[in-house]
Amino acid sequence: MSAIHQAISNLSQVIVGKEQQIRLSVACLLADGHLLIEDLPGMGKTTLSHALAKVFGLEYRRIQFTSDLLPADVLGVSVFEKNLETGEGAFRFHPGPVFAQVVLADEINRATAKSQSALLEAMEERQVTVEGQTRCLPDPFFVIATQNPSSQAGTFPLPESQLDRFLMCLSLGYPDENSERELLEGRSRRELVDELTTVVGSAELIVLREQVAAVKASASVLDYLQRLLAYSRHDGGFPYGLSPRAGLSLLRAAKAWALLENRDFLIHEDVQAVLASVVDHRLQPLASRKLLEYVPVLA
Repeated sequence: MSAIHQAISNLSQVIVGKEQQIRLSVACLLADGHLLIEDLPGMGKTTLSHALAKVFGLEYRRIQFTSDLLPADVLGVSVFEKNLETGEGAFRFHPGPVFAQVVLADEINRATAKSQSALLEAMEERQVTVEGQTRCLPDPFFVIATQNPSSQAGTFPLPESQLDRFLMCLSLGYPDENSERELLEGRSRRELVDELTTVVGSAELIVLREQVAAVKASASVLDYLQRLLAYSRHDGGFPYGLSPRAGLSLLRAAKAWALLENRDFLIHEDVQAVLASVVDHRLQPLASRKLLEYVPVLA
């Protein structure tokens, strides 16, 4: 068993009965994207994010988003510090929790738009600008944001510009009967997460990302992807179609899925496997079903 498949197996022991969502989460990480998990409280969103950081040996920080959270609470702040011996003082920057390899933005839609926007530059440029100075973020850098359904009280919907920064959006959903029985009879999920060990280190992850980028896409697969994009823009009846960035995201996600399937080339099924998680939050719920129904796969 390869290291990446061992990592998926270890994650499946913590998040039981959700192998598809785990594989998509790992594909998102391999594709150098960011992940949005939308579900009800108590479904295992935070547990999944912590477990991912553990098996990939990445530094993990959690930010609890609330209505009074400030951008400085995310990015960091400069504090004037005085040397007691010399009497001289200077401002010193104290990095915020965004300076980690895996950042969990927990309940991101409970914060105001001003605080949500603090992550925009970090997610797209892998850097932050504070007080006129630009500071680079660690590599790899992976944001996992969780949000509660917008129908719940005290939520601020994410704008389209920020939703587009997330490569994938997933929902864990309720466990099936057997998985829930395993949860009830088993040990605490927190204990299982604490016992997880690193399977794929950060250096190996960077190599895997290079392998994802090297996955070959034939003209036939690219034609299919372009037909999906064109249908979303002109024929699907959506308020607006998929952007060029969405097309690149779909291609990267499909390449990561192909790598998980032990292939160095794309097939149409790779695009279809990741389509819902990549496009539904960009267009509208279940948009991928319409795309799959009306856009044919041509040889």
